[in-house]
Amino acid sequence: MKTIKYLLLAAGLFALAAAPALANEPGTWILRGGVGTVQPDSQNLFFELGEESIEIDVDSATSMTLSGTYMFTENWAFDVLASWPFQHDIKATVEYLEPDIGLVSETMRIGDTKHLPPTFSVQYHFMPEANFQPYVGLGVNWTTFFDTKLVSELADEGIEKLKLDDSFGIAAQIGGDWLISDSWLFNLDVRWLNIESDATLVGPALDGEAKVGTVTIDPWVYAVNLGYRF
Repeated sequence: MKTIKYLLLAAGLFALAAAPALANEPGTWILRGGVGTVQPDSQNLFFELGEESIEIDVDSATSMTLSGTYMFTENWAFDVLASWPFQHDIKATVEYLEPDIGLVSETMRIGDTKHLPPTFSVQYHFMPEANFQPYVGLGVNWTTFFDTKLVSELADEGIEKLKLDDSFGIAAQIGGDWLISDSWLFNLDVRWLNIESDATLVGPALDGEAKVGTVTIDPWVYAVNLGYRF
C-alpha cells in the first residue's frame, strides 16, 4: 500500500514539474534584479609617450543590475537594462629601456572611474510556454563615465585629470528564465557591449590637455537575477 502511495506521489510531482507554464502573453511585464559583473577586454589602450610605451587596462567591476522587459507578442519583447554605478580601477603598464638593464616593465594603478551602461534591446523568446525560456537580444548601449580620478602621484608630475567621453555602440545578449512559479523566475543573462571612449589627459605637463587615444573596453557582462512577471 505504501508503495502505491509513493508511486502516486512521484507521479504527481512529475506531472507538476512537467506541466506547462503560463505563456508570456502580449502585454506581460518581466522585472529582473540581481548582481552583474562587467569584464572588459584586455589591452584597452596603447600609446607611446616619448621613449616610453604605455598600455592602459580597465579592471572588472561588480554591481547591482535591474532590467525591465515588455512582451509585445508571445515571442518578441523590448528590454531596458539599468544598474547601480560600476566602479573600475584603471591600471597602466609602462615599458622603457634602462641603460645596462634593458627593457623594464612596471604596472601601477593610476586611478578609477565609474560608469552607467543603460542598454535598450529587442529580444526574441524561443519557448514562451515552457518552464525554461531562452532568449536572444540585440540593441544599443549608451555608456557614460563620471567621477574619474587619478592618483595624487600623477598630479605631482603635472597630470591632473583624465576625461572619458560617453560611448554609443551595439549590444548583444543571450539568456534564459527558469520559472519558479507562474510569477517568479530565476534568470541568467550574458551580454556583450561595444564600449569605446576617447580619453584626454589634462594638466600643466601637457600644456593644457592632450588626447591620448580611444579606450576600447568592449566588455562581457554576466548577471544572475531574480525576476517577477505580471
